[in-house]
Amino acid sequence: MKRFVIPIGVCLALFFGGSAAMRGPFQLGAQSQPRGGDALLQLGERFEMVAGRVAPAVVAVEAVKPAKASTDSKGKPVEESGSGLIVKAEGRPGYVVITNNHVVAQSPSNQITVHAADGRIFRPSQVLADPETDIALLILDHATNLSTATLGNSDTAKVGRWVLAIGSPFGLNQSVTHGIISARDRGQVSLGSTIRIKEFLQTDAAINPGSSGGPLVDLNGEVIGINTAIASHNGSNSGVAFSIPINLVKRVMNQMLNQGTVQRGYLGMQLSAGFEVNDAVKLGLDRLQGALVEKVYPETPAATAGLQTNDVILQVESVTIRNENHLINLISNLPAGQRIRMQVWRDRATIALDAVVGDWAKAHNRFKGEQ
Repeated sequence: MKRFVIPIGVCLALFFGGSAAMRGPFQLGAQSQPRGGDALLQLGERFEMVAGRVAPAVVAVEAVKPAKASTDSKGKPVEESGSGLIVKAEGRPGYVVITNNHVVAQSPSNQITVHAADGRIFRPSQVLADPETDIALLILDHATNLSTATLGNSDTAKVGRWVLAIGSPFGLNQSVTHGIISARDRGQVSLGSTIRIKEFLQTDAAINPGSSGGPLVDLNGEVIGINTAIASHNGSNSGVAFSIPINLVKRVMNQMLNQGTVQRGYLGMQLSAGFEVNDAVKLGLDRLQGALVEKVYPETPAATAGLQTNDVILQVESVTIRNENHLINLISNLPAGQRIRMQVWRDRATIALDAVVGDWAKAHNRFKGEQ
């Protein structure tokens, strides 16, 4: 069984705007065509151009956290480091650095340092965090003339696409590695109790401790993910790493910047993380799909809808549910008050149940000790 490790890294900013030079994918014009006709040489030069465009917007992040409680009261402050990405948020001055929450969590803003590629050092004026997606934003209100990156569309990032990862593994700033997208929609990754929304891109680009928060970039020079975790036996790169899709980062960033918080829907049930083939067969299903209900909490939208233990939610509206993580992400993206119809497997037959999505922000504290 592989051990999942969260690198002690940081991630930089996301954006909509960006500098004029980075507002869209750059084009290979007549004057920038690769020299020669060799395919490998052309690919290598493409890597060079992408790295040259994006690396200036990648930063190193260092955070000092309060000492952990100990019996002798002599605990030392904890230092963590990682990577980040600078972006320009539309409609606001300064810059935003997107990073992973696990890198800067519990650190006051005056104990977080952002090291830009040009050597300048900044402290954020504000830190916005969403622990449920492991995304944090470091606000640099007074910085000027920083390079920014272009955010792409992670929904179109298919398996097999070439990508570059840029970050600060082991404190080695501005390191670039390459690989491909090796899988999509990875949710069965254990990353601690606070990270609930998971739909990772998987890559074999080398990512190590300190890379966390750095960008995953396609060959158009667009960021399609924020590197977050690795699967490893020894804590170092084993060829399996996970990135938060940039479309999810955009949604979270926009809500945090515009509303100060992230709005999410919920139903109010506990889903099985170990729904396997044998379980599906016992329930009479002919394939392993859907989300198995382990517990329904009273006085919740799930209870009102009539969901029961051992129900398998197969479909929400027209969307076929792959697994429990897929369902969590789907419901989380819905607004409170929206009515949905679910196709549910119960007693070897399919039934339809209607539910009204609840407001997770209002119910969150109730479930803290139960999930």
